[in-house]
Amino acid sequence: MSLFANLKVIDCASFIAGPAAATILGDFGAEVIKIEPPGTGDPYRALAGMPGQPQSPENYNWLVDARNKRSLALDLKSDAGRAILRRLVEAADVFITNMPLGVRGRLGIAHADLAALNPRLIYASLTAYGEAGDEAGKTGFDSTAYWARSGLMDQVRPSADQPPARSVPGMGDHPTAVALYAAIVTALLRRERTGHGGHVETSLLANGLWSNACLAQAALCGARFFPRPPREQAPNACAHHYRTRDGRWFILSMLSEERQFPDLARALGRPDLLDDPRFANNETRHANAPALIALLDGIFATRDLAAWRTTLDAHGLTFGIVATLEDIPDDRQARAIHALVPLADHDTLTIMSPFQIAGEVKTRPHRAPELGADSEAILRENGYTPSEIAAWRASGVIG
Repeated sequence: MSLFANLKVIDCASFIAGPAAATILGDFGAEVIKIEPPGTGDPYRALAGMPGQPQSPENYNWLVDARNKRSLALDLKSDAGRAILRRLVEAADVFITNMPLGVRGRLGIAHADLAALNPRLIYASLTAYGEAGDEAGKTGFDSTAYWARSGLMDQVRPSADQPPARSVPGMGDHPTAVALYAAIVTALLRRERTGHGGHVETSLLANGLWSNACLAQAALCGARFFPRPPREQAPNACAHHYRTRDGRWFILSMLSEERQFPDLARALGRPDLLDDPRFANNETRHANAPALIALLDGIFATRDLAAWRTTLDAHGLTFGIVATLEDIPDDRQARAIHALVPLADHDTLTIMSPFQIAGEVKTRPHRAPELGADSEAILRENGYTPSEIAAWRASGVIG
């Protein structure tokens, strides 16, 4: 039996971070009901079709974050729709939402409203900027609240004279989903010990700061910061990007530089570098970093990435290939660790949640549901009659 078998989860959220937390619960066997507005559904369904997004016959965003869920298209603006949701909540274990705080109050789905129906309920709340302070009601996405507000957008620009770096969809949402999942599971443990549910929350802002904690903590300690220099003038040639003959990039990451520089010199076929006074130790290498970068640029440009990968691996050097998106489907290591797994009902790979539990087998991923595909079945399971369901469908309460 799956770890979360019989755990009932209501995903009453939109876009990525909140729903993705429900996806992780579903990976371990939870039953997840996705609440969506009739007609349009979760706006996330349309993201793949927006300008500038990769073109594919598959709705790839929806595929990865709505797998193994059942869709109930329900109009929460109607009295009947809210009554249906309340009945579902009475039997649920987890309720996830990222609706604006004011909207929750108007719809009667704030924590106090739902806890009164089900004191064992774990109410999982996601916001952009948190639930206290002047910006508690402010809307935001991971690009604004996680990536920009945390300082990450500013810090990863190529150099100080370049524009802020643009984020990609879900870049902060998926890590935030793991945090929300962790909060939910922690609350489930407390419920097991006390019998009581409760309110858990996280925000994109809090997770962005956590992601940028090394540099953010430096700021809190009054550190003096230095503008990021152009690539050719970086302060450390042994922790740097280089381009190979075939135009591919990789990054050296030699944090044990004093010990590993001789290995690098041998890997390059340049033992003479060990006798060069400019590169004799960490201090001189850092003082002469631009000269060493220029030298390494010339050497790495003489061979293709595949050849350098073999050589650097053979000498035990730490480096990382700057993968392109086209590289990912053929990443054998990602498949070996089950980060990429095949769908159970389609000849496509998908991305699995990023951790394993020994002895637990994750639910095989099935295709994400069409809008309202399970509305009638879910309502029947919760005691509604065919005539009630038909009337609600006719009036637009369900889709």
